[in-house]
Amino acid sequence: MEKKTIAVVGATGGQGGGLVRAILADPASGFAVRALTRDPGSDKARQLQALGAEVVAADVDDVESLKRAFRGAHGAYCVTFFWDHFSPEKEQAQAEAMAQAAKETGVAHVIWSTLEDTRRWVPVGDDRMPTLQGQYKVPHFDAKGESDHFFSDRGLPVTFLLTSFYWDNLIHFGMGPKKGPDGKLAFVLPMADKKLPGIGVDDIGGCAYGLFKRGPEYIGKRLGIAGEHLTGAQMAAALSQAFGQEIAYNYVPPEVYRTFGFPGADDLANMFQFKRDFERDYCGARDLAVSRALNPKLQTFAQWLAAHKDRIPLG
Repeated sequence: MEKKTIAVVGATGGQGGGLVRAILADPASGFAVRALTRDPGSDKARQLQALGAEVVAADVDDVESLKRAFRGAHGAYCVTFFWDHFSPEKEQAQAEAMAQAAKETGVAHVIWSTLEDTRRWVPVGDDRMPTLQGQYKVPHFDAKGESDHFFSDRGLPVTFLLTSFYWDNLIHFGMGPKKGPDGKLAFVLPMADKKLPGIGVDDIGGCAYGLFKRGPEYIGKRLGIAGEHLTGAQMAAALSQAFGQEIAYNYVPPEVYRTFGFPGADDLANMFQFKRDFERDYCGARDLAVSRALNPKLQTFAQWLAAHKDRIPLG
């Protein structure tokens, strides 16, 4: 039987790479993988090729390259890369290019990796949260949420997939435990006592694979995924257990987090404030049972830590 091809945007990144590996790890999947990347000659692209993926050049800023890459594919996984450029407008243009390419090539199932448009909860004129870049509250959320219509307006067979906080941010984004002036380790989060849905980035790919396998059941649906919903104190307890030393939870209000000065600090502070202030809506959109049904290998935070703690710097 001929395998159905899934075209994966951002195949050398976290979400796309997880999906590529999830499909290739299951020889009985019925799917083949077409890994889309700007640089097919990169080390990561070569690794995917060695695993059995077809690697093709495509650029999310170039709709014609996306059409070539999507042609003949059964499914397409579409994701944008805000942190590469910090431009919500560029992100929307990329989403529209992917939607256009999927429409013109007749893809049978599109998964669009999206997030909430937080302006539905906190309008631009609402001063509970600063407005950023002139028209956004949480730019990297709002631009994705606003882009949903590019897929729905075209009548695409789309699943809207809401992701969660990457636990991998503790490795790559400098969010791991830090030593305070007293020399003690603390885990900083602007969440007060509210729960933060989180997930290992590889598990997003595993859940997306589950969606492609189920196909028609989730076309036209909007669903969110997470490995666990945990408070900062619960995350600190899990970190303490994993590292065998006391790591405290240090709540830093968003107002203070915004002043930290690293690129995107204001965006992330607003993001955490949104998740804190609208915990019920945000957690409610990310069903743990659905996530686990899609991806039976879904990790808890403790399981993720056991596999990744050696890569988390204790600063």
